[in-house]
Amino acid sequence: QVQLVESGGGLVQVGGSLRLSCAISGIIFSNTAMGWYRQAPGKQRELVASISSRGTTNYADSVKGRFTISRDNAKNTVYLQMNSLKSEDTAVYYCVPNPWIALTSFSSWGQGTQVTVSS
Repeated sequence: QVQLVESGGGLVQVGGSLRLSCAISGIIFSNTAMGWYRQAPGKQRELVASISSRGTTNYADSVKGRFTISRDNAKNTVYLQMNSLKSEDTAVYYCVPNPWIALTSFSSWGQGTQVTVSS
């Protein structure tokens, strides 16, 4: 069974930085693409960053140039470095395997980690 534990969220001021971590078990991590979603109050969950098993990354336009996704296969962990944070980045952030199909095919979402950006 897949288990995901997200951490690293918190309260930060506009322009600040946070680094999110996600530890995963129950999958062959090194062979699996990973992604970070976020969900703000009253909004749909959106994919903000993804990284393939080979390290190819993709970002939503809203975070491009500010967020960096990375992975450590030795630790079964994926990270999201968030810089120049804006108030609209406030959301609960979730990591998932196979992010492009996660919304319809993945049921073991973690608790997420809350990111609050204050002005």
